[in-house]
Amino acid sequence: MKLFGRGNRKRREQPLVKLPVIPWVAIGSVLGVLVMASVLVTAARWVLNRPVERVVINGEFERVSADGLEAVLRTAMGKGFLGADLRAIQEQVMAQPWVATARVSRQWPDALSVTVTEEEPAARWGADGLLNPQGRLFVRHTTHIPAELPRLNGPEGSEAEVAARFIAIQERLVERGLRLAALDLDERGAWSLVISNGIGVRLGSQDVDSRLTRFFDALDNVVAPVAADVQFVDMRYTNGFSIGWKQQRSARSPVDDEPRFLEALPRA
Repeated sequence: MKLFGRGNRKRREQPLVKLPVIPWVAIGSVLGVLVMASVLVTAARWVLNRPVERVVINGEFERVSADGLEAVLRTAMGKGFLGADLRAIQEQVMAQPWVATARVSRQWPDALSVTVTEEEPAARWGADGLLNPQGRLFVRHTTHIPAELPRLNGPEGSEAEVAARFIAIQERLVERGLRLAALDLDERGAWSLVISNGIGVRLGSQDVDSRLTRFFDALDNVVAPVAADVQFVDMRYTNGFSIGWKQQRSARSPVDDEPRFLEALPRA
């Protein structure tokens, strides 16, 4: 009798390992959507970034050079509508002579719009420069200077200071029916001016504000009645002033604060 032997026992079946089900349909759908989105984005980018074919210039101006503007804006032609550097274009336009402000914008579908404002000269600077109302020297040399502009002069870099002084004096003169024809600041800091009625005023370099106040008092009470005979008024005194008459020369002014006068001011 066999104590051990192989019987007819059934083998125990090993459990099968189940592989995950891959949703190929869903993946295909997602990939299809992504591809389609990429195609649409590429197409939209191409449509939106098509080359710039036109530049529209807006604004009324006489002194701004149209050729200069066209030369600057020509560099933007052919570049992408979205890729055009508007800030760089604006800075290049602003660098053109006589341009006060410039605004650049996109104009669908293939154009750029440039709006230009021209500078308005408020005063003549030196021999042939021009200042705007903010006192900025926007043209250093020009052949066309309006005759009615007041003449301002001063050392290099003093444009804003002279312009501010001009505005302050002009306001007080306008109240009296007069205007400022010329204002000069010399290298030593001495001020002198010419009024629209031809009277020159010597202020010097010290206590200029107080001297101006005394001058306007003298103008109202003393000078105005005899203005037609006055050549200049010298305010370079501690408490008073002197008048130079058109028919005779006044006593010599103090030499310690003598200014460099404008051409319209005779040396007394």
